[in-house]
Amino acid sequence: MAYVRFQSAEPNAEGRHPGFLGLINNLSKAGRLTAEQEEFRRTNHAWYESHYTNPATVDPTVYDHSINPGATAWFKESAEALVARAAGYLEVLEAHGVRCDKLVSRQAPGKIIYEDADQIVVIPFSA
Repeated sequence: MAYVRFQSAEPNAEGRHPGFLGLINNLSKAGRLTAEQEEFRRTNHAWYESHYTNPATVDPTVYDHSINPGATAWFKESAEALVARAAGYLEVLEAHGVRCDKLVSRQAPGKIIYEDADQIVVIPFSA
């Protein structure tokens, strides 16, 4: 099993590497997206919400950094539609000069604290 994550190339002020959904949300909150990009964000966020489970709805503490420091979500490579849909987000991020790296791990990249058919959330081994 391989796992895939798209995250910021540079850490944020808290030392974390936000994923592509968080990065585009940050651009939206800052009012930096064009009307077309904002529509893309809303439409595709709705698609993701209807096609995969948000781990925080199953376990509200999964991303609580005091409980699960550095928790990050990774798609399972077998979740091809979820992984493929990231390409449009990467295009928007690139248009704004936000570099987003694709990481692939052939094994769980940390201690698994959540898992479903499409993804895992891990506490990285380095945390």
